Amino acid sequence: MSIDSTWLRCPNCFSALDEIADRIHGCENGHRFDRSKYGYLTLLPPRAPRTVGDDRAMLTARAAVLDGGTYAPIAAELVSAVTEDRAANELPQRLRVADLGCGTGYYSARVCDEIRGVDLLLADRSPDAVRMALRAAPAATGVVLDIWRALPIRDASVDVILDVFAPRNAPEFARILRRGGRVIVVVPTARHLRELRANGLLLDIPPEKDAAVSEQLTSAGFDLAARRRVEYRVEVDAGLRALLAGMGPSAHHVAALASADGDAAVRSVTVSVDVLVFELIDS
Repeated sequence: MSIDSTWLRCPNCFSALDEIADRIHGCENGHRFDRSKYGYLTLLPPRAPRTVGDDRAMLTARAAVLDGGTYAPIAAELVSAVTEDRAANELPQRLRVADLGCGTGYYSARVCDEIRGVDLLLADRSPDAVRMALRAAPAATGVVLDIWRALPIRDASVDVILDVFAPRNAPEFARILRRGGRVIVVVPTARHLRELRANGLLLDIPPEKDAAVSEQLTSAGFDLAARRRVEYRVEVDAGLRALLAGMGPSAHHVAALASADGDAAVRSVTVSVDVLVFELIDS
C-alpha cells in the first residue's frame, strides 16, 4: 500500500501535500501527517468534529451482505455507468476515480476489477472503513477525511466521484472534479427494503430523495446526465434480515436491531435504488 500524493492537499492550509520522508507527508508550511501502519493518511481539518463514521460492527454486517452478492446488480450498474461515461466523454487513459464515503470498498473494488487503467482514492470518515477498503483495493490511496468540511483533495484532480449511499458535499465535489467530470450517486428509492421498513426495522427514507440530490448538485454547477433504476427482489432469512438492519444508519437504533427478526413472515425484500450520473458543466 502506498500514497499517491498527486491527489492530496493539506487540510490545514490547502497547500500541496507530498511525501517528505518514509511514511510522512507534509506541506511547505510545516504541517506533517504520518501514514498509519495500515497504509492510510488521516487528513482531518483543525477542530474537526469527534465523529468516527461507521463502526466496526456496521462495516462487518455490510461486508457480509455485499460479499454475499445481495447488491451485486447495483455494483454492475455502477461499473456500467463508469464504462459508458468513459467511452462517451473521451476520458483519459488513466481514469482517476475517488470513492468518497467508500465504506468497505466493495463498489470501487468492482470498478477496478472490471475497468483497466483506474487510479483510485478511497476516503471515509471511519478509519475502520478505510482500512477495510484498502484490503479490497490495496493499490489505492486511502484517506480518513470529513466529507462535510473542505476536502484535502487538490483542485481538478478527479475524473469520476463515486458516492454510494453516502453524504455529498456538492461545492467541494465541483472543486475537485475537472471540468466535464462526473459524480455517480447511488440513492435508495422509497421502495428500497420497504418490507423491513413496514415493520419498523429500518429508518424511513425521505420522499423524493433523488430530487433532493439533483437540486443539491445542480445548484453547484452539475447537470443530470443520466438516471438508471435498479430494482429486484432478494430472498432473505433471519440472518440476512439482521445484517440488512445492522449495516446502515438503523444500526444505531438498538430497539430496531433487537427486533430485526421480529417478523419471520418477511421472506423476500425489494432492493430499489437510483443511479444518478451528474456532469460538471460550470467550474
